[in-house]
Amino acid sequence: MLVRLLYASRAAEPLTPEVIDSILTTSRKTNPALGVTGLLCHSDEIFMQVLEGGRDAVNHLYSRICSDPRHRDVIVLHHEEITERRFSGWTMGQVNLERVNPSILLKYSERPVLDPYAVSGKVSMALLDELLATASIVSRAN
Repeated sequence: MLVRLLYASRAAEPLTPEVIDSILTTSRKTNPALGVTGLLCHSDEIFMQVLEGGRDAVNHLYSRICSDPRHRDVIVLHHEEITERRFSGWTMGQVNLERVNPSILLKYSERPVLDPYAVSGKVSMALLDELLATASIVSRAN
């Protein structure tokens, strides 16, 4: 059974390019064997990530994220059983929202910043769908 899980967290330490690269490198190395695909959005101290794959693999990965000292305030925004993946082309795609047109963010929230804690999970998924449609996602899987 395939599931999609969307969560948000805050970085425990300031996000540097090295921290983001480390997370993405690890994800891209381990996710293929787990059958997990997804997308990582980040801006300032906020992470928002969608994971897709088998229920056990996604739940296990989410549990590891919850106990990862790099994350705090981890919260599930959306979880559903799915018939097909939206992010199948990415072992872990990336969106640096500081490089996205602020009007896209403003379309889905009160201010042109990423704040998944202030909007519904449905709104956060709509934002990801728009980022997918506008080719804002980088680092496709090989």
